[in-house]
Amino acid sequence: MSALTEIELLEAVRKGQREGQTEMVGRYARRVFAMIVRQVPDEMDAQELTQDVFMRAFSHIDSYNPQKASLSTWLCRIAYRLTLDFQKRKRALMVSIEDTEVGKTDISDEELEAELSTGRKERIEQLMNIVDSLPTDERMLLTLYYLEDRPLTEIAYITNIDAKALANRLFRTRKKLYKKLSPTVS
Repeated sequence: MSALTEIELLEAVRKGQREGQTEMVGRYARRVFAMIVRQVPDEMDAQELTQDVFMRAFSHIDSYNPQKASLSTWLCRIAYRLTLDFQKRKRALMVSIEDTEVGKTDISDEELEAELSTGRKERIEQLMNIVDSLPTDERMLLTLYYLEDRPLTEIAYITNIDAKALANRLFRTRKKLYKKLSPTVS
């Protein structure tokens, strides 16, 4: 099989050709799976969701607009939605009492960044445990922004949330992380 250009790939998928579908999965499955498995720790569930992403992409390929986002970003948008739906089905959404007190933490951006970016091994382990306990949408936002290093405009497309609202949500999530770490702050 020869490597198809993105235009050839899209046309092949639109026509339902196996070569295009195989090429798309080969190019993007690893990235989609990596994004999902960070949110869905059960590898079998993450693999199923990854397959669902591509099945959805194949059946809705006509809705893809290359002027709005790259193919990779469009696939991540599908993955984001399917992962959130999966998580909602898996467990009921619970709001922590701590969530309502996040706004009461008075800390500057600089202090927050300094505290959250300390490199001590114990702090990193604590931080990862706290991140794992966050609701799916907050974990996904942190994953897309910090681990995948995506700009807020791209995350806004993936999540279908305004970039300014995302920036506020990211700030609130970072404050929540800081508050949960603060009893251990030296």
